[in-house]
Amino acid sequence: MPLLQVIIYDCDGVLIDSRESNQAFYNHILARFGLSPLTEAQLAVVHVSTAQGAIDYLFQGHPSREAAQAYQKTINNAPFLPLIRLEPNIREVLIRLRFRYRTAIATNRGKSLPLVLRNLGLDDLFDLTVSAYDVTRPKPHPECLEKILTYFRLEPEAALYIGDAALDQKVAKAAGVDFAAYKNPGLTARYHLESHVDLLAVLKL
Repeated sequence: MPLLQVIIYDCDGVLIDSRESNQAFYNHILARFGLSPLTEAQLAVVHVSTAQGAIDYLFQGHPSREAAQAYQKTINNAPFLPLIRLEPNIREVLIRLRFRYRTAIATNRGKSLPLVLRNLGLDDLFDLTVSAYDVTRPKPHPECLEKILTYFRLEPEAALYIGDAALDQKVAKAAGVDFAAYKNPGLTARYHLESHVDLLAVLKL
């Protein structure tokens, strides 16, 4: 990949295992408004959504939807951080990558992203982070990837996006960026990674 200059990561499910944390976060909101906990199907949806999109989905047709939206913006994320775990080897791989490539994040996670990265010791390992709060059109629109390409003044061929969901595959295709699927063999991708160390072999590092 002689033209590759920036490696872009999704956050949840790729850099971090946040499923338990997200489940607790949204169950807290649902309980606040007297609703039942998330089903597995609902968890799968909110896990890849923006917070606003998740609330719209969970409270569709419910009279408390606007109140729930307002409430989620006030929640202190700190109590949910201990439930988030780093994916294996990600810190070591990022350190090695940064000798040769720029690194970035494109995610639908919102205001909690800086806190999560700082808490897990990843905040100094990315040249740029683009969250749902940094774009007007979050994923599945490719604005997050386009913003990163514009920032680095790069063409799509110079980037690789690593994601774990069909949403990420769709975003990469829309932006014209090569896609690497992380721990999801069912996705269509140029590369399939079962671990972050696999990327080092792909890049011959």
